[in-house]
Amino acid sequence: MKKALIILAALPLFTGCAEMQQVINQLPQTQGMLTQAQIASGLKEALNNGIDKQVVKLTAVDGFYKNEMVKILLPEELRKVDKALRDIGMSKLADEGLKVINRAAEDAVKESTPIFVDAIKEMTFTDAKNILLGNERSATTYLENSTSSALYVKFNPVIKNSFSKVGADKVWTNIINKYNTIPLVKKVNPDLTDYTTNKAMEGVFKMVAVEEKSIRTNLASRTSDLLKKVFALQDKK
Repeated sequence: MKKALIILAALPLFTGCAEMQQVINQLPQTQGMLTQAQIASGLKEALNNGIDKQVVKLTAVDGFYKNEMVKILLPEELRKVDKALRDIGMSKLADEGLKVINRAAEDAVKESTPIFVDAIKEMTFTDAKNILLGNERSATTYLENSTSSALYVKFNPVIKNSFSKVGADKVWTNIINKYNTIPLVKKVNPDLTDYTTNKAMEGVFKMVAVEEKSIRTNLASRTSDLLKKVFALQDKK
């Protein structure tokens, strides 16, 4: 206990990441004011907050479509399709095509929480330490590295099914067929499932990063004693 108190009291004397890492390494494993296990728990709590407060918002109707940070726009190949349809008075159909892509993403994100929970449970103290010593989106990067493959596998079939459920497949078949009948245009046949899957994942991580940055930079976002203590270490670096 006394050793931990001495180490923590000395934190203001250290200004660089290397010095701070030495301090963290010296914390006792099972006793003291702030143990390695508590540091790991604090980082896990921060990630869980990002999921609970930000990612869940994406699963609501218009969670993507009316959030300009993550709204899925058309791939470049289809922007000319969108413009061509609007030019010939079919703006309503073009708007519907964009909306159903975002609806499918909202549907798929509902499948992400269990994958994130598993990744967070598996976080080690070394992972937590690297996150704490890292930049303002290090926790988000940890999730990206730990879950992207699993998320893609999970999201892709959900997006495909969602396209059918929300009518996106029919809408886009209609859009592309109409576009391809316009004289002199180069015909298109994009893989919208793959595109939307990747954009949905991008949106999820962007929202996790929003919460992570808030916890790192805004004291009011540290809503528990553990978060306050753990991120106070980060403030010293």
